[in-house]
Amino acid sequence: MIKAVIFDMDGLILDTEKLLVKYWCQAANEAGFPMQREHALNIRSLARKFAIPYLQREFGKDFDYVSIRSRRMELMSQALERDGLQLKKGIRELLEYLKQSGIPSAVATATDYERAKAYLTRVGIFDSFDKIVCATMVESGKPAPDIYLYAAEQLGLPPCECMALEDSPNGVRSASAAGCVTVMVPDLTQPDEELSRLIFAKADSLLDVPEIIQKT
Repeated sequence: MIKAVIFDMDGLILDTEKLLVKYWCQAANEAGFPMQREHALNIRSLARKFAIPYLQREFGKDFDYVSIRSRRMELMSQALERDGLQLKKGIRELLEYLKQSGIPSAVATATDYERAKAYLTRVGIFDSFDKIVCATMVESGKPAPDIYLYAAEQLGLPPCECMALEDSPNGVRSASAAGCVTVMVPDLTQPDEELSRLIFAKADSLLDVPEIIQKT
């Protein structure tokens, strides 16, 4: 039986993954590196310690992750100020269902705490979550299991009693390795054969999650 739900943030709660992909490519291209969509997709939710060697294997040791990431963040911030933050379909309904059902929730995100709080506050749902857990709080970020293990610990539950909602392959790997009941809600990537073995279910949107919870 599911006793808590742990949410990823980008691409799951907030419709921001498409912006992360777009502006990673733009920032890298401005720096002279031919990053394409597939490269940006591969580093979604990927911790810095894993992303840097991947990108330097692809583009060479001169790929300056810190400066290019900083430029990506600048571009994305400008876009969000201009266009605003968009919520993913069904998040408000799911949060209301969890509240009415007495099911606690947490966020487990690769984004740092200050930005996560700012984003969630901006869209009016920060107070809907019992805990906010960020990759900076654990030794290894996604796809390592640390962040989900820590989120479950913060909720006072074993991971097997927590449902993890993820949209990206690296997030699915992290949640599954932690032992959570993992549900993929695809955003930019559909589950392949590997991911299909790791997930309990696939949801077309967050509106489908209450029914999945009831089936566990």
